[in-house]
Amino acid sequence: MEAVKLEIRCPQMVNGIGLEPDPDWSFKSLLLELDSLEKKLNLSSSVSLPFAKTKSREIYGEKGTKRSSNAFVMSVSDEDFEDSEGENEKVRDRGLVKAARFNCNEFYFSSSDDDSDDQPCLDVQTLMNEVGLVESALYELTHEHQLGVKEEIRNTISALETDLMNESEKSSSAHTKVEKYREARREVERKFDVQYQRRVAEGLDNHLTAVQRDHELKSQIEERKIRSDAAHEEAKRREKALQEERLRQEKAKAEAELQAKLKAEEANRAALEAERIAAKEAAEKEAAKSSKANTSEVPQTEASGGPNATSSRVENDKTNKSELAGNMLRAAESALKLERERLQKLKELEEINQSLRSSSNQNFDRTGRLIGRLIRQISGNKDKVSTQASELVKIFNNPHCPQTISIAYFAQKVVSNCESPSHSAFACAHVIVLVTSQFPQAMDLVLAEIHRACIYTVPKHISYTKSAFESKEAYWKVIGYKEDDGKIESTTDYLVRLESYMKLYGALVQTEVAGCQNVHGLKEGWAWLARFLNALPANMYTAVALYAFLQMAGFALFRKYRSQFMKMLNFISENFLNALRSQDDPDLRPITSKIQCYLEDKLFLQEPEGRTLHSSLLSNNMAPESDYHGPYHQQSRHFY
Repeated sequence: MEAVKLEIRCPQMVNGIGLEPDPDWSFKSLLLELDSLEKKLNLSSSVSLPFAKTKSREIYGEKGTKRSSNAFVMSVSDEDFEDSEGENEKVRDRGLVKAARFNCNEFYFSSSDDDSDDQPCLDVQTLMNEVGLVESALYELTHEHQLGVKEEIRNTISALETDLMNESEKSSSAHTKVEKYREARREVERKFDVQYQRRVAEGLDNHLTAVQRDHELKSQIEERKIRSDAAHEEAKRREKALQEERLRQEKAKAEAELQAKLKAEEANRAALEAERIAAKEAAEKEAAKSSKANTSEVPQTEASGGPNATSSRVENDKTNKSELAGNMLRAAESALKLERERLQKLKELEEINQSLRSSSNQNFDRTGRLIGRLIRQISGNKDKVSTQASELVKIFNNPHCPQTISIAYFAQKVVSNCESPSHSAFACAHVIVLVTSQFPQAMDLVLAEIHRACIYTVPKHISYTKSAFESKEAYWKVIGYKEDDGKIESTTDYLVRLESYMKLYGALVQTEVAGCQNVHGLKEGWAWLARFLNALPANMYTAVALYAFLQMAGFALFRKYRSQFMKMLNFISENFLNALRSQDDPDLRPITSKIQCYLEDKLFLQEPEGRTLHSSLLSNNMAPESDYHGPYHQQSRHFY
C-alpha cells in the first residue's frame, strides 16, 4: 500500500507567535521548540511563573527509565490505522486524556494518484491519530515530571526535618552544657565569696585592733596633756591669786588714801564754810553799823558790782568774791555744789589712776581701746545694748586692769562718743544705766565728764565781760569752744556739739530699765529744768540747750509730773521765749521758732524717736506707742 503524503497548511501567526511548521520534525526538535516557546513566554511575562523550567525536558518511561529523545519516523499503513483506535483506548485506560487536536483554518491535500477519492480522508484520520498520540505523550511526560518534582519536594522536606531534628538535638546538648557550666561557675563564685568574706573579716578585725590601739595611745596622750594643763592652770591660778592679792592691797591702800583725802577735803570745806559764815556775819555787822552813813554809796557799789570794782578785795573779802562770781556766773548754788563734788571725785580718780600707772609696768591703753570700740558699736537694738553692757561689766571685773582705770575710760569714751554722727543717745543712755546700776560710783564720774564737756548740763552760764576776759577767744574757750591748731571752732560747730551733749543728758535722766535703778533719773531731770529756768538767761546757747533737753526728756517729764510740767512750759512760753524775742536778734529766730512749735504743737505728747529700743525681730515702727498717746491727748485739754 502506497504511503500517503499529507501536506498541512497552518496559519502563520498563533497568539502573536510566528510558526514555521516542518513536516519532518523529530521528537527532540519538538521538545526544543516547546522549550524555546516557554522561555519566550517567561521573558514576555512581568510576573515570574511558579514552575518555569531551567533545563531541557527529559523523557521517562513507564517504569521511570529515561527515554531517548532521538527522532522517530512514523509510517502509517492501512493495517496500522485500524490498530490506532485500539491504542487510543489503551491510552485512556492508563488515565491519559487525549489532547485537543490542531485546528487549521485551511487544509491542502495533494496525492500522487488523482483518481482515488477515498485516500485523502484516510490520510487525514491517520494524521489526527498521530497528533493525539503526541499530545498524550506530552501529557504523560508532564504528569511524570510533576510526580518527580513532588518526590524531590518530599525528599527535600524529609532532609530538612532530619536536619531540624539534628539541630534540636545539638541545641539541647549545648543547653545542657551551658547549665552545667553555670552550676560550675556558681560553685566557684560561692567559694570565692567565702574566701573574700573571710579576708574581709580578717581585715576588719585587724583594723579594729589597730583603731583600739590608736585610741589607747591617744587616751594616754590626752591624760598626760590634761595633767600638764592642770599643773599649768594651777600655776597660773596661784600667780593670778598673788597678783589679785597685790592689786587688792594696792586698791585698799589707794582707797585708804582717797578716804583720807576726802576727809581732809571735807575738813577743809567745813573750815572754809565756817570762815565764810564768819566773814558773812562780820560783813553784816559792819554793814549794820555804817548803814546810815553810807546809804548813798551802797547802791552805787551794787550797780557797779563788776569784776573791776571788787578785784582789789578778792583775797581779803570772800563775800565780795562771791558777789563778783554771781555777776559773771549764772547758776544755782546747789548745781554748782554738785558740780564741784563730781569734778573733785573725777580729779581724785585721775590721781589714783596716775599712781597705778606709774607703779605698774602694764599698759592699760588696750583696755581703753576695747571700751571705746564697744561704745561705738552701741545701736538702738535691745539685744545689742544688753550685750554691750554685759561686755563692759566683764571688763570692770577683769582683775588684770584696775577697776578705777576701766571706769575712767568708760566715762571718757561714753561722753566723747556724743560727737559721732551715728551716735544714738537713747541707746547710750540705756548702757550707762545698765552699767551704773552695778557700779553706782561710775555715774558721778560720767556726769563729771559731761559737765566738763558742756557747762549747760550743770546747768550754768558764764557771761562775757571785757574786764574778766582778755578777748572773745578767751571767753569762748572758757564756755567750751574747741581750739584746733590755734584756731577756735565756729559757733555753729560748737552749738552742734552742745546739742549732742544735752541730748545725751536728757536721754539719761528719762531712761528707765526694768530691774535696774537709775541713780540720776527723772527727779534729777526735773531739778535741772527748774534750776535752768530760775538761774540762766535767755540767749543762743541756753535756747539750744533747753530745746535739746525738752526733745529728749519732755515726754517722760510730762508722763510723771503732768500739770506741774505744764506750768514749766507756760513759764517758758511767757518768759523765756519773750526774752528771746525781745533781743530782736536774727540768729535767734530759728531756735525761737523751734521752741514755740514744740509748745504749740504739743510735741511733748509724742514719744521721741529711738526712745523705745527695738528687738531683733521688730522695727521701730512696731513699738507700742498707742498705750501712751491716748491718755495724754485726752488729758492735755485740761492744762490750757
